[in-house]
Amino acid sequence: MDSIYHVKSIAEAHEIFGIPKPRHPLVSVIHHKDVRLSAENRARRFASDMYYIANKVNVAGSLKYGRSSYDFQEGSLLFAKPGQVLMNDGHSSSPEEGWTLLFHPDLIRKSDLAHSIENYSFFSYDTSEALHLSEEEKQSLDEIIGKIEKEFLQNIDGHSQTLIITNIELLLNYCTRYYDRQFYTRENLNKDILVKFEELLRSYYSHEKQLEKGIPTVQFCGEKLNLSPKYLSDLLKKATGENAKAHIDGFLIDKAKTLLLGSSESISGIAYSLGFEYSQHFAKVFKAKTGMTPSDYRSMN
Repeated sequence: MDSIYHVKSIAEAHEIFGIPKPRHPLVSVIHHKDVRLSAENRARRFASDMYYIANKVNVAGSLKYGRSSYDFQEGSLLFAKPGQVLMNDGHSSSPEEGWTLLFHPDLIRKSDLAHSIENYSFFSYDTSEALHLSEEEKQSLDEIIGKIEKEFLQNIDGHSQTLIITNIELLLNYCTRYYDRQFYTRENLNKDILVKFEELLRSYYSHEKQLEKGIPTVQFCGEKLNLSPKYLSDLLKKATGENAKAHIDGFLIDKAKTLLLGSSESISGIAYSLGFEYSQHFAKVFKAKTGMTPSDYRSMN
């Protein structure tokens, strides 16, 4: 496969999409009906320096993202952050509805959004975890996109950048609400994933994989469940109030309590048997979860 093509600017993205030069150097709204991808670019892999939010509607084909591939025929919202790799499957050539919002990190560099954008974890979701929009939700986002576009198409003044950033943040906050709705409407599916997650942890320890590989990570669990780590954590947070790391720690502490009270094994030995490399780390996690050290817990029970 050809090497990844690195897109460094909005202007370069416009050139690849076969559309006129951008009106603003750091932000653009691309309407998919206007895109004219060459055969070469249609099959290329791209990584950009920009944030990417795409509302894909009525697409003939799919988009590959990381290890996943997703069919957008029903319409979905996809997010990507700088450095992530995207690739069209090479088959989509018919006009499609929808839009893509591109913005460079320099646009938000001096704003509060520069510090909070990492909190929008859906930028790290896989394509298969895309946001599916109702018609009403789609219309709400279309209105915000229209406001962003209007700001950089008219004469830019001292207020333009603030208003563009404010509307991007508004868009992201609506997407957070819609993702919460999606987690809620998939409650039964989420419960199934929670059960599989707990079974995965039990199996990991019953086969003593912790002695070789250490404590299971959120990355490992996500891969086994075919979910991105961020999506797994957010799903569990919505379902139970605790993210994936907290669930793993809770599982470890429950096992630790049993070992502390049901055996005479040393605390360092228990730490090792649970997959901790250092007993001090075990003691720190245990105290954070229970409010007492392993020694104190053992002596009080």
